[in-house]
Amino acid sequence: MNDLVSAQPITIIALVIFSVALVGVGIATRKRANNVEGFLLGDRGIGAWMSAFAYGTSYFSAVIFIGYAGKQGWDIGLGGIWIGVGNAVLGCFLAWLVLARRTRSMTRALGAKTMPEFFEGRYGSKGLKFLSAIIIFVFLVPYSAAVYKGLGSLFNTIFPDVSVNICMLLVAALTAVYLVLGGYLASVYTDFIQGIIMIFGVVAMVVIVVINPNVGGFDNIIPRLREIDPSLTSITGGKYFTFLCVNILLTSFGTWGLPQMVSKFYAVKDVSAIRRATVISTFFAAFIGMGAYFVGSLSRLFLTELPAGGYDSVVPQVLLKALGAPGTFGNAVLAVILILLLSASMSTLSAVVLTSSSAISIDLMPHISKNWSKWQMPAMRALCLLFVALSYVFATMQIAIIVSIMSFSWGIVSGSFIGPYIWGLYSKKTTKVGAYAGMLGGLFTVVICTLVQTITQDFAVASANAPIYGVAAMAVSFVVVPVVSLFTKAPNSQRPHS
Repeated sequence: MNDLVSAQPITIIALVIFSVALVGVGIATRKRANNVEGFLLGDRGIGAWMSAFAYGTSYFSAVIFIGYAGKQGWDIGLGGIWIGVGNAVLGCFLAWLVLARRTRSMTRALGAKTMPEFFEGRYGSKGLKFLSAIIIFVFLVPYSAAVYKGLGSLFNTIFPDVSVNICMLLVAALTAVYLVLGGYLASVYTDFIQGIIMIFGVVAMVVIVVINPNVGGFDNIIPRLREIDPSLTSITGGKYFTFLCVNILLTSFGTWGLPQMVSKFYAVKDVSAIRRATVISTFFAAFIGMGAYFVGSLSRLFLTELPAGGYDSVVPQVLLKALGAPGTFGNAVLAVILILLLSASMSTLSAVVLTSSSAISIDLMPHISKNWSKWQMPAMRALCLLFVALSYVFATMQIAIIVSIMSFSWGIVSGSFIGPYIWGLYSKKTTKVGAYAGMLGGLFTVVICTLVQTITQDFAVASANAPIYGVAAMAVSFVVVPVVSLFTKAPNSQRPHS
């Protein structure tokens, strides 16, 4: 423990440098965030590299490095790496290829700055705008608390006498400062910094794990895992094949309907930037996703039983055992990995908070107060601060129902929006009634499945099946929209722009 505590000075220096850099970005971008368009979308002038890193870093929070990588790696083994592949190919490459250009074009033509505004403009419906804004507010605000997950184990190891709430407060405070000052532009610049840190962090994680005698290099991975359990080397995930497929579908196609992800397409500067960003974000996602799940897949080579902290403790324990008694180099690696987790948390938190605050300030309040426009900019900054604070409070309180809502929020939000959004981009025959049916169909698929499972069995079983409900919700939304649209008439004003 003393050896690990010796990492404190290096970690503190790294945290100070990291914090100063992020605050500096917020101050530098403040003047360009003095209107709604600038604050939410960076005046729609974001280049390829910034857009790609903003998308990639918002995609991967600390949850993937700790919770997801730990669970999939422990249960599935090397097959879990397919989730990272799916995220890169389906969640990044295909998403940019299919959605980015049309989204950029249509949101500009409609003057839409948010997904609810897109629904209003595309379908001529304030009701759809209200409904989608409420879904965003209800399910993304508690979801934002989930981004803190995964920080505790490593932070407590390096700083055993300091509450993990201090670490979460650091995440909340830094995110609030640069986001309130510079809005989306500050977010994309800091995302780029954080993305670079994430790359170095993943490299450090992979190297220290693979060179450890427990692994003994790449050549020994498969033989040693096979000695423990042959299923850990199965390319299809063995008995977890269905579970693996469901998680690939949810975490990959789920991004297609998440407003905090789709908004990155609104702000891209031009078509050539989209082409470059498609390639950059795909390679970034492949590197980060596959690297995280790869480290998790080697956990059985370091641990003989699941740690007392459960799946969330798997990867931190692996890293600590891989480092052994760290010297200066090991301490530096620990510092990089901790900042990797902070970076992953902040990038996702900033994307979710911007989306949540805009749901209130842009999509709801202008229709409630006629004089809202003069308060819109200060209100957006205040709401960003409020939502960051709420996410911190929820995370520290660890309220059971909030944690449960987090597990369903990804599926609910994406399941509600994916059908009306994609068909709205591509089909002139998609109607307002069809969009309503898809949005409500996705929402109630998760709600009804959860209620039935809870009543017939218990809520814990329902929570475990949340990924299945999410995939089902996306499928229902995507199918229901065109089917209902066949039997309802679209007004002439409902036309997608190419």
